[in-house]
Amino acid sequence: MLSTLSQCEFSMGKTLLVYDMNLREMENYEKIYKDIENNIAAAHEKIAECKKQILQAKRIRKNRQEYDALAKVIQHHPDRHETLKQLEALGKELQHLSHIKENVEDKLELRRKQFHVLLSTIHELQQTLENDEKLSEAEESQETHMEAETKQ
Repeated sequence: MLSTLSQCEFSMGKTLLVYDMNLREMENYEKIYKDIENNIAAAHEKIAECKKQILQAKRIRKNRQEYDALAKVIQHHPDRHETLKQLEALGKELQHLSHIKENVEDKLELRRKQFHVLLSTIHELQQTLENDEKLSEAEESQETHMEAETKQ
């Protein structure tokens, strides 16, 4: 019986040791589980941060592409100094053309007046010619009428 008791004590001691070992293992597993959960949470946070960085990088890339496109468009246009020179030259040319236009309009008005005077003169000459023809006809008819009377 002593041996049974001794075996039971031994078994009991062994079981207690296994129990203690299991408790320590459980604590160790819980610690590992918490570490894993913390690592997972940290990984989720890092993933969220990386997603934000990716979105920001995409936005920056999009902005750079838009900037490059605008820069290409801007490169096709002359700079401000050159544009101002062109505007000044065009202003001078416009002023010169306006002056030429005024001269042409003045000349046109003069030609109109001269043409009107010419037409008036032509009309007067026609009237004079018609009057002369009528006078000539009247004189001729008077002469023929006088010749006819003298012959009778």
